[in-house]
Amino acid sequence: MDGRARCAWCLKDQLYRDYHDKEWGVPSHSDQHLFEKLILETFQAGLSWYTILKKRENFRKALDGFDAVKMSQYKEDKVDELMQNAGIIRYRAKILAAINNAQRFLEVQKEFGTFDKFIWKFTDHKTIVNNMQSVENFVANTKESDAMCKELKKRGFKFVGSTTCYAYMQGVGMVNDHMNNCWKK
Repeated sequence: MDGRARCAWCLKDQLYRDYHDKEWGVPSHSDQHLFEKLILETFQAGLSWYTILKKRENFRKALDGFDAVKMSQYKEDKVDELMQNAGIIRYRAKILAAINNAQRFLEVQKEFGTFDKFIWKFTDHKTIVNNMQSVENFVANTKESDAMCKELKKRGFKFVGSTTCYAYMQGVGMVNDHMNNCWKK
């Protein structure tokens, strides 16, 4: 390794370190990236993020580069094709949720102009920087992720529990939970 102090969770291998160093906790305002992360979190629910990261490129290929318009129009034949793709998570309910979430995402874009304007309102359009002195400081959800969960569910999104929402917030930089001794803090 390069000798930099990092959050302990990312020390497993280079894939995790790269994700930690280049993406996790970095504020994203790109609707394309925000959508990709939303879909990946949909599939991650109940699984490890490492499993999703290892399959990310397979998801990207299988889901038309996370094109929300294309995904929103998937029919049963595409669902069947995805169920046969060993490179992704082949869980029918999550595949159907991803299609549904693409449709809901487009509705939000139409209403707010961008998904970014909608989703960042849960942190008042700024990154919440937490004081992470030890792993005991980590939480699974917050009042902000609870509010996001409630609003997303009200709008018809699936597989968006508060814990999933909090992980999403961390992943897109709405929350900075890097440890205080991490070079990314």
